[in-house]
Amino acid sequence: MEDPRRLFLHLLLAGQLCLSSTQVLRIGGIFETRESELVSMDELAFKFAVNNINRNKSLMPNTTLTYDIQRINLFDGFEASRRVCDQLALGVVAVFGPSHSSSVSAVQSICNALEVPHIQTRWKHPSVDNKDTFFINLYPEYTAIARAILDVVTFFKWRKLTVVYEDGTGLMRLQELIKAPAKFNLKIKIRQLTPGNQDARPLLKELKKDKEFFILFDCSYRMASELLKQLSSMGMMTEYYHFFFTTLDLFALDLEPFRYSGVNMTGFRLLNVDDPRVASTMDKWATERMQGPKQESGLVDGIMTTDAALMYDAVFMVAVASQRATQMTVSSLQCHRHKPWRFGPRFMNLFKEAQWDGLTGHIVLNKTDGLRRDFDLDIISLKEDGTSRVIVEGGSPLTKRWIKIAVWNSYRGMNLTEKSKRENNNNVTDSLANRTLIVTTILENPYVMQRKSDKELIGNDRFEGYCLDLLKELSNILGFTYEVRLVGDGKYGAQNDKGEWNGMVRELIDHVADLAVAPLTITYVREKVIDFSKPFMTLGISILYRKPNGTNPGVFSFLNPLSPDIWMYVLLACTGVSCVLFVIARFTPYEWYNPHQCNPSSTLIQNNFTLLNSFWFGVGALMRQGSELMPKALSTRIVGGIWWFFTLIIISSYTANLAAFLTVERMDAPIDSADDLAKQTRIEYGAVRDGSTMTFFKKSKISTYEKMWAFMSSRKNTALVKNNREGITRVLTTDYAMLMESTSIEYISQRNCNLTQIGGLIDSKGYGVGTPIGSPYRDKVTIAILQLQEEGKLHMMKEKWWRGNGCPEEDNKEASALGVENIGGIFIVLAAGLVLSVFVAIGEFIYKARKNADIEEAFCFFYGVQSRQFQRRGSTSSSGTSLSTDLESGRLLGDDTE
Repeated sequence: MEDPRRLFLHLLLAGQLCLSSTQVLRIGGIFETRESELVSMDELAFKFAVNNINRNKSLMPNTTLTYDIQRINLFDGFEASRRVCDQLALGVVAVFGPSHSSSVSAVQSICNALEVPHIQTRWKHPSVDNKDTFFINLYPEYTAIARAILDVVTFFKWRKLTVVYEDGTGLMRLQELIKAPAKFNLKIKIRQLTPGNQDARPLLKELKKDKEFFILFDCSYRMASELLKQLSSMGMMTEYYHFFFTTLDLFALDLEPFRYSGVNMTGFRLLNVDDPRVASTMDKWATERMQGPKQESGLVDGIMTTDAALMYDAVFMVAVASQRATQMTVSSLQCHRHKPWRFGPRFMNLFKEAQWDGLTGHIVLNKTDGLRRDFDLDIISLKEDGTSRVIVEGGSPLTKRWIKIAVWNSYRGMNLTEKSKRENNNNVTDSLANRTLIVTTILENPYVMQRKSDKELIGNDRFEGYCLDLLKELSNILGFTYEVRLVGDGKYGAQNDKGEWNGMVRELIDHVADLAVAPLTITYVREKVIDFSKPFMTLGISILYRKPNGTNPGVFSFLNPLSPDIWMYVLLACTGVSCVLFVIARFTPYEWYNPHQCNPSSTLIQNNFTLLNSFWFGVGALMRQGSELMPKALSTRIVGGIWWFFTLIIISSYTANLAAFLTVERMDAPIDSADDLAKQTRIEYGAVRDGSTMTFFKKSKISTYEKMWAFMSSRKNTALVKNNREGITRVLTTDYAMLMESTSIEYISQRNCNLTQIGGLIDSKGYGVGTPIGSPYRDKVTIAILQLQEEGKLHMMKEKWWRGNGCPEEDNKEASALGVENIGGIFIVLAAGLVLSVFVAIGEFIYKARKNADIEEAFCFFYGVQSRQFQRRGSTSSSGTSLSTDLESGRLLGDDTE
């Protein structure tokens, strides 16, 4: 009898050991179903997690995890309360779900009363009284999400943003961003999608009309999928728009139709797809989902959403907490008895203390409120070129579509990834590959011209010129293709009084064109509405006018080397020096001498520097011939030496300029600068209507240019022309001056020798490639232009299109023999001098003859007087000798000679 008893005891002990080694742990799940899906994604993830835990005994080696699932309708709080009571009666360690707020509140109140953990994986507004002590939420804390959104907006340096939200909870999630304008220079417009209506096209039409290019959408991934389709139908999926979606499931949407549109799209990703273990789990999930019922449209086939991943991690967190809970029993709880689970608080604390590296990163819960405050968010951007070059072996196929540009941590903030830095440093040739850009331009020689051909040309072959060559070089560097279109109204782009733009600028503003490659001037007002690359050509405004008629040198052209003022100053200097020399020679005793060298006792002294002799000395030195007069005193020699130095410089300067003035044909231009234009009204002048030159004068505050604009604006019908060709025709046929860019003047004057540039540059500016504001092409085009500049290709292209047949250079003519028309004045001066000398000689002769006649008359008179005296007195012959001697010496003596 002992053996059967002993056998029974052994069997009983073995049964107890078996029961203790295979403990069963039950969890409950309440899931809401939609009409469009048979089974919710959360329920599938719930089952998937339980099955993985049971297959992998390393986490719960002695426990089997089971579940009880209840399905309810959306927003049915009463049904949710009844079903959770049924689950608690079965005995569960935790309740998962439901997801919507009305049902969540009902379930949460029951779990709080019976002290059973209630686990949530969706965003829920926190309770005001904070009495949900048995509430766990693995969804990232909403204030941290709000800070992440603000950090992304400031990272992109947006200054203007439109926020579109789906429901009122969106405003709570965006509160940090809404308060941002008070701290940052940010303008925010807030719009709401129509509740219950998935057709957002009326709102999108308004955003497109208002040119809102930076838009933040706060909505579910289902609404985001619909929005992307509607954005595409509205023509807004272009590179000029940047859409930022706050949903954590943006990566799960099927974006294949939009990959190659160039649109900028940014979002958050909570799943750590770079972890091989996470990628393996997601691959298993995808395999099971591909075999199961078809997922809802809009998602990538087999993809795991963020909510599903959070549900998966939440189940694993229960397993981690249960592993640490020893001697814990699960009892049946009745809702109407209000008797709590005695192990509930202990299990709740174990759950909050548990940590787990899940699909959504490292999970750590706040021990106070059970919220997830420490987490990482990947900032992802839709890859620009849509290629798969960033795929790594064994990596997730998600990297084909998305690139992680940064990682945001709830405590450390944003940190750029090395991959995004490498992407930013990629070669410029990789950036625009396989893109077709619309290029607007305008016919303007030699930038864009109609190609002449006997055959009918189509497409880009219709045009040629500098800008077409520039486009070809940019295309070779950046790898894009292009379609050239002429601007509709034939204008460059200017702003009217209402603030509206026209021309190529308007087409860029309206995104009709991607680039404007033309002689489009970079100006301040244009830079405010469009973007420009670095200038590919520098220039300035100047004056185009007819080449002035040449005037041959006159017979007195030998006087031209010195201005009339200088000739007058030389004459005054010669007269002044002569007078100074005369005065000094009179003062100094060393210029006086005895004319009778043989009679030293003679008191008679003379001075050679009379006034006439002094003037003769100055003229002789000026003519480089000298004179017989030489100064003897030191003072007079100083005057003579300084005068000789003066005449040396004057004569040398005169000689140096004489040849040019005798041989060169002088141009007699009526205007020499913009100031000359402004001071007169006989010559009409103007510019191209609605061009940068016109805008320069219109906006200028310089008095001269204001006066010129007043003249042009008063004669708009005649002064302003439609294009350069019309202006050139007017310059050639009428008395008209054209204000235009110096490069165009250079090109025109090379091909029409009757036109020339008058004066220098009025301003300095440059031509640049225009792009719509915020365009991603601007920086890439700038880098390519700098590359062309360093390689010298821009200069070679300019030489190719600007070089003409040229005009004959007057300076290169061989020197010709001088004719009478050149130096005939010298002969006139010579003849005049000879004639003058004859008249002076006659005058001298007459003057001397009259003087001699007066002397003879006086001699006869005094001789008669003396003869009578002699007869009276009976003078001797000696007296007659004395009288004749006295008369010859010019003295008339009377009786005093005795």
